[in-house]
Amino acid sequence: MCNQFSKSMAEKSAEQLKRFEEMMELKQRQEKHQLLELLEKGSKEALGQQEKLKEEHRHRAKLLTLKLREAEQQRQQEIERIRQEEGRERMRRLWSLQQEVLQLVQKIQVDYKQQEALRVDLSSYGHRGNQICGMLSSVIRSSTERGYPTQDDVNLGEHSLQEMQMLASTIEKELAAAEQRKKAEEEAAKEKQKEAQLQAQQQQQQATPQTTAPAQDSKQEGLPKKVSNSTLQRYLDLQKGLEQCQKACEDLATCKDPQTKKIRANLQRAVTIPVSQISSVSGSQVRDTFEKINNFLMGKPVVFAGQTILLSQHPLGQEFVSLKLAEKLVNQGEEEVASHHESAFPIAYVASALWERYPKVGELFLANLHKKCPYTVPLYPPFKKGTSLEDYQRLMGYQVKDSIMEQQDSFLKRMSGMIRLYAAVMQVRWPYGTSQGNHPHGLNHGWHWFAQMLNMEPLSDLTATLLFDFLEEAVRRRDIPLPKGYLQPSFWRT
Repeated sequence: MCNQFSKSMAEKSAEQLKRFEEMMELKQRQEKHQLLELLEKGSKEALGQQEKLKEEHRHRAKLLTLKLREAEQQRQQEIERIRQEEGRERMRRLWSLQQEVLQLVQKIQVDYKQQEALRVDLSSYGHRGNQICGMLSSVIRSSTERGYPTQDDVNLGEHSLQEMQMLASTIEKELAAAEQRKKAEEEAAKEKQKEAQLQAQQQQQQATPQTTAPAQDSKQEGLPKKVSNSTLQRYLDLQKGLEQCQKACEDLATCKDPQTKKIRANLQRAVTIPVSQISSVSGSQVRDTFEKINNFLMGKPVVFAGQTILLSQHPLGQEFVSLKLAEKLVNQGEEEVASHHESAFPIAYVASALWERYPKVGELFLANLHKKCPYTVPLYPPFKKGTSLEDYQRLMGYQVKDSIMEQQDSFLKRMSGMIRLYAAVMQVRWPYGTSQGNHPHGLNHGWHWFAQMLNMEPLSDLTATLLFDFLEEAVRRRDIPLPKGYLQPSFWRT
């Protein structure tokens, strides 16, 4: 009974286990089926999404293609616009080049009469200019037919313009050279003519004494052209001393060392600037000017533009300063007194005082004055054989620049200024000193000059002008306040 029950329970349990296994197998099949359905559904959804994405991609690709096509069209249109604009710009440039070339070709077409006058042949330049114009015109015509010119066409036009400019420049140079040659030939002819005239006059003057009467001989002997031998020797000695001083100062005057150049400039300014500041109305200013120069020549330091200047800064300082001071005084007569006659006496007071205290300055002043105005000797430089006309004009006191002599009015004005200063110097002495000695170049020299001028053969315009200026300065009132009790010397009181 018990075995039967156990067997029944075992069979029942086996059946239940079998049913459980079948249930589990069914459940697994269901789960697998559901999983396959889910996978299939997901795959279908993925395929649909993929197809959707593909469709969107195709749509976007189509839009992008359209945009790229439009962009390319716009780019091609912009390129065409730029090409046309550049073409028009090149065309305008070619037109401008052609206009300049045409203007230049008119410029180089020199009149045949002018060529004959200058004795030059410039026809080859004109032919070449016409060839350049024709070539440029053909380039513009062909480029217009093509539409627009290329950059090579523009480069050819610029090259044509450069060549035309070179032709014009060459023609100008040849015309200028031809004009200079013609001018030089004319001047040479004039100079030869003047020399011939001078030689003819000299020959006539030499022949005149042999053909004139004794009475006329005696009359000409009374009006010599030369000064006395003593006066001439004094003049030569002064010029020799001036040349020696200039030679002695040559090392300082021409030195290229920066420090020496600075010292030279300071030494020169220390004396020339005070002289240029002499006023025609202020006696105190004249006195201050003299004291500045006098202190400097005595070796005392002076301050100029914040710099202390000493005469002992260079071994040649004394010689150099004396030379430049003398030159400046003469220049003041040549320029300042020539324009303002009333400034003669203020300058003369300073010159006379310096002459009295520093004879070397006075000698250099007189030598420079005689060199620039030989009529203060008085001396009429003779024309010597072999002397060029320009050199002779300079000896006469004329200024010659580029073979052109200054106008007679300007020459007389300069000579007038220097003779007025010379007349004033001989009359005055420094009123503030206590010196009782003789004037270093007093009135006796004025009478000597005046007498010799009257005894020499007069020169047209010049002699009368100098005598008038000398006499006018002799009686002119001195426009400078003087110390109380100071007696102004006068040419006529002597």
